[in-house]
Amino acid sequence: MQTRDTDRLWLPHSLLVGIGLAAATAVISGIAVYLNSQAVKELNDATLFTTLKNGVAAALLTALLMAKPAARRAIRSLTPRQWLGLAALGVVGGSLPFLLFFNGLAMASAPSAAFIHKTLFIWVALLATPLLNERLGWPQLAALGMLLGSQLLIAHPTGVEWGGGETLIAAATGLWAVEVVVARRLLRSVPSTVGAAGRMTIGFVVLGGYAILSGRLGAISGLTATEWLWIVGTGLLLTVYVAAWYAALRRAPATLVTSILVAGAPITAILSSLGAGAVPASGVLAGFGLALVGVVSLGWVAVHGSRPLGAATHRTT
Repeated sequence: MQTRDTDRLWLPHSLLVGIGLAAATAVISGIAVYLNSQAVKELNDATLFTTLKNGVAAALLTALLMAKPAARRAIRSLTPRQWLGLAALGVVGGSLPFLLFFNGLAMASAPSAAFIHKTLFIWVALLATPLLNERLGWPQLAALGMLLGSQLLIAHPTGVEWGGGETLIAAATGLWAVEVVVARRLLRSVPSTVGAAGRMTIGFVVLGGYAILSGRLGAISGLTATEWLWIVGTGLLLTVYVAAWYAALRRAPATLVTSILVAGAPITAILSSLGAGAVPASGVLAGFGLALVGVVSLGWVAVHGSRPLGAATHRTT
């Protein structure tokens, strides 16, 4: 199929490649959450920052996509149902949750944001079992329990406050869980490069429309060089994150990919500690270790277990 050939121009289809891409996404996520928490406090308007940052990612992903003749042919062959799927990704993945998340991030702490966002794997597991037919046996449930325990150690209740910012971040996380399920189904027939570019480009159109209606575009002329550096830098990170994230979702089960993403929380916590001139506490370090064990266990079971995490783990079309 054309979709398979398009993606193979970049990386081969295999579960191991999907796991590697998910691990790379986790590293990028851990760095991005910390940097975004700093950037959104540097700029006065979280909505404008989100719109411009996502615009950078949309432009880069679209440019990379259009540079591939096979990808252009894949776009022309999209069905109305697939276009509807891309539109859904743009709304529930590439626009509305970003507005919620970054407005929440402006009010919440980075560790709190990282903890709430890293519970994504729980909501994806709950949705993927009935909607994607992903099977969860006792080994997988035990590993998921380790991941939840690791997050409680890394950002235990006394270190995580709850307020308006956290509520917005939780709502964004719920929408991203829905996006994962939609993306996993759509990427069975659509190249990940098309899915990633469509998600960000359609999302940017929605965000741009909101920025125009809310009268925020006039503030662009007042942005400083430092603020533009934050926008471009975080936009580049978002580009790599989305490309790797969707490529991983095309190759590996949704529950597995989002569970591996949990490994990004320790990176955020370490960067936050270093930024504050502190050393992570022993309990936090234990959480790092537990997260690593949980992620490795899930990967091992998916590759070697008799009951893989996804019914369609090795699908290539």
